[in-house]
Amino acid sequence: MEEIYRDIYTLPEETQRLLLDFIQLLKKRYPQSEYHSQEKSLYDKFDQIGFIGYCSVDENLSTTYKKVLSNTLDNKYDHR
Repeated sequence: MEEIYRDIYTLPEETQRLLLDFIQLLKKRYPQSEYHSQEKSLYDKFDQIGFIGYCSVDENLSTTYKKVLSNTLDNKYDHR
């Protein structure tokens, strides 16, 4: 963010005004409610679109994943 400020500061004053006008245009096009939603956590964003809870798995999967994966692969590739 500091680099952006430095870049803007080095621009001529007229260009800085044009940039400010452009920012105002963007703020009108994208109301605050839309860009404030970017402050949500990734979990909240996924939850909002319905991605959280998308699949059903064993509740102990975090501790049994190796066994589950082994059984799944054995069933899938049992012809070895």
